[in-house]
Amino acid sequence: MPTPDNFDVAIIGSGPGGYVAAVQCAILGKSVAIIERDRLGGVCLNMGCIPSKSLIRQASIFRSHTALESMGVTLDLAGFDYSRVFAASRKAADTLSKGVAWLMKKHRITVINGTGVLGSNRSVVVDNSREVHAANIIIATGSRPRELPGFLFDEAQVLSSEGALMLEKLPKKIIILGGGAIGVEMAFIMNAFEVEVCLVEMMSRILPLEDAEVSETVRRSFAKRGIAVYTSARAVALHRDASGVAVTIQDSENNRIPLSAEKILVSVGRSPNTETIGLDRIGITTEKGFIPVRDYGETACLGVYAIGDVVATPLLAHVASREGEIAAGHIAGAPGAERRIDPLAVPSAVYCEPEVASFGLTKERAEEQGIACTASTYQFRGAGKAVASGEVEGFVKLVHDKAGKELLGAHIVGAHATELIHELLLAKTQKLPLGAIAAMIHAHPTMAEGVREAARMGAGI
Repeated sequence: MPTPDNFDVAIIGSGPGGYVAAVQCAILGKSVAIIERDRLGGVCLNMGCIPSKSLIRQASIFRSHTALESMGVTLDLAGFDYSRVFAASRKAADTLSKGVAWLMKKHRITVINGTGVLGSNRSVVVDNSREVHAANIIIATGSRPRELPGFLFDEAQVLSSEGALMLEKLPKKIIILGGGAIGVEMAFIMNAFEVEVCLVEMMSRILPLEDAEVSETVRRSFAKRGIAVYTSARAVALHRDASGVAVTIQDSENNRIPLSAEKILVSVGRSPNTETIGLDRIGITTEKGFIPVRDYGETACLGVYAIGDVVATPLLAHVASREGEIAAGHIAGAPGAERRIDPLAVPSAVYCEPEVASFGLTKERAEEQGIACTASTYQFRGAGKAVASGEVEGFVKLVHDKAGKELLGAHIVGAHATELIHELLLAKTQKLPLGAIAAMIHAHPTMAEGVREAARMGAGI
């Protein structure tokens, strides 16, 4: 084997966790190598967050043709070419991947293309031909779409989320299994581009991790748009032929419902990429596929860290990035006050229409934990900006103690929810009472006034 390379830090994976950790380590004076088997930026930039948001933006624009028609404008949609929509999504992904490459060059981070496997607690072997030695190793290998037995991906008729994002031609009809964030976003995209959509969720409601009223608001909106939503239902059989797929779903009363479409998208979660990276060589045992970690993301093997989707924290890009920063600080001897991600201070965002954003506890979960609380809700139909822009769907709901001193959680459904959530998250992390939000002047008219009005209600003002 060739003479090994030597670095202070070697990072396996260049997604939002890996590349952020690399940059932070470099800023803190460490020599860094990042090992990537595919494209810089990982799944998020190339096959997830970024291309999907490009599609969502273009879907919103396309869907707005109905608003133009209400003004008397006649539109001819015959020339619509989805391949141009796809091309724009790939351009966005390519631009940001090149941006990561620029960051690597700017911070003098060595990029090694290939598949990295742990050789020891101080070395990574790349493609069985190159050995990288490092005083510290960060595992940031991410995750992949989880397969459902009997519905294995072929990326032709049975799609993963990645396969769906790579479609250059839309089907006339699609069945989506899984009503979580990815399934709901894809349902919105497909429906906006006038694909017939059936959305199937095993739990009693779509977006089952969100507030129940939020979930119901999205379901009603989807139903108005013609999306067929089946809840408390699971797929039990799949038949494929040249014409498409036939799926049988079974509801909570054991009724069997036949569905057919050109394609099926299976979106039932993600699996951590931990099986083939050599964890056994350094004595690390996973738990349900995830790597157990201590403070700062350090594993049971000193000097080896794990961040992002390989850890049992929320599988979100911004969580991976923050965990990368925390690990980098510890490696460089400059740890901050934050040793672990606080799951109650992690914002969740779903980019359908209406948008959904939240953090912390729902009222039901707080009460299950024995926490005395109440909820203050402000409907957007009372906000001037919402009425003026025709975006009255949704609300702001704040979960807090009965005195309005402590914010336990926030749940927003409606236009711009994914942007509005951060004012409330700042209040929670800085332990501000609702009165502090209520006392702050908000520009008029804005959707943010809905946040203030909900805070006023909670503070009793």
